[in-house]
Amino acid sequence: MPISRQHRDLSAKPRLKRTKIHDQPIVIENDHSIALFFDVRGVQSRMFLHDPHMLALGYTRTMMGFLLFHPHPTRISIIGLGGGSLAKYCYRHLPVTNIVAVEINPAVIALRNHFQVPRDDERFTVICGNAAHYVRRGNHRPDVLLVDGYNADGIPRDLRSRTFYEACHRRLSADGVLVANLTTDDPSFRACLQTLKDVFSDAVTLAPAADSPFNIIAFAWKGEHPAPPLSDMLSRAAALEATHPISLHATAARIEYGKKFDWKQLQMHDPSR
Repeated sequence: MPISRQHRDLSAKPRLKRTKIHDQPIVIENDHSIALFFDVRGVQSRMFLHDPHMLALGYTRTMMGFLLFHPHPTRISIIGLGGGSLAKYCYRHLPVTNIVAVEINPAVIALRNHFQVPRDDERFTVICGNAAHYVRRGNHRPDVLLVDGYNADGIPRDLRSRTFYEACHRRLSADGVLVANLTTDDPSFRACLQTLKDVFSDAVTLAPAADSPFNIIAFAWKGEHPAPPLSDMLSRAAALEATHPISLHATAARIEYGKKFDWKQLQMHDPSR
């Protein structure tokens, strides 16, 4: 799977060089949707007013491909709340799953009512804190770890370091899955891929995100077994379609396509190797 640059789609996470004041969220609403921005050129989250639980941005639908690896997780940790799209979807469509969302920006959490993020209860909690610290500490063992933490400059350094990915690997349950939203126009993109490969070895694959030329979703898992074959993913997608209003069949095809990615090209473009 080649890495290419294309015109920006607004569903892509932006790489923007801005001062930290631009981490102050901006909310823009029209008759159809409400959207969260850190900069008016790139949307971070969008909610359709007619269906607040719908996954409006394609990359979030692709991130739900973890269901093709782990169809019935008991515990999910989400790094980066944003407008709460993934948190709301998981809360509604995985009714027996415990969910923790970690968001460092209190101004983002303050918008949870605007985006109809559920209140904390016995199986859903929003934590204001540093996600890198959260992953390293405590005794939580998520089956799924969704990493979608961005600020106005892109992925924060402490959410793309080798130390962070190693902590994620240790933190996951025995058959846990890490899902990371990456963008190809971020200068750290290739380094993120190489670090994931170094930490998870062959237990990592990629998928181009739906409706976005810039977003790539990385799936990494515990153990040395390969990614599920397409036939297994399609069978799981069929079994889940009654309870999940997203096209997991399409996501299975994206994951299958991502298996073709030539990891050797990372080393060819890395002057330190």
